[in-house]
Amino acid sequence: MITSKPRIKDRRGGAKTSSAVMTKSDDTASATPFWKAKRLDQMTPQEWESLCDGCGQCCLHKIENEDSGDIALTNVACRYLELGQCRCGDYDNRHRNVPDCISLTPDVVPKLRWLPTTCAYRLIAKGQDLYWWHPLVSGDPETVHQAKISVRDQAVSEDEVEDLEDHVQAWLDAGVDPFAKKPKPGRGR
Repeated sequence: MITSKPRIKDRRGGAKTSSAVMTKSDDTASATPFWKAKRLDQMTPQEWESLCDGCGQCCLHKIENEDSGDIALTNVACRYLELGQCRCGDYDNRHRNVPDCISLTPDVVPKLRWLPTTCAYRLIAKGQDLYWWHPLVSGDPETVHQAKISVRDQAVSEDEVEDLEDHVQAWLDAGVDPFAKKPKPGRGR
């Protein structure tokens, strides 16, 4: 019997270049952080962008088996991801440079199974709190790296890779974290 490789396609996200900025909800008298007071679709553009923790995981290539829908997670980053900073090196032009780079929107977030379980957009969409290491909680953009959540020192650029399939770290539906990180959640909502 002759078998063929399953048809696959590359799935990409996109990490932001702007640094996380702590902002509060529109009610300046309120001490409740905006991410606890607002839904994703209620956030200002600045609030939305600041939700990106700078982990870079969304900029890793994913491989989807078009027959089964299974998604493989790799450690291969988009060529525009600055691996040391875990930020897109050309964020404003990312869609021109990488046409299949996905823009996260409130409507798209719940549909992206491959978003990390630690992703602020995913957490907020599910009504959950941010982790202690998120820059909006910690006040420090380095805590995402110190907590080993980011792809810093773990990813390779696609420019250094011949066969993407050689870099599969885990299959999404297998319930395996490709980087075996077990972050501690922040304080509850």
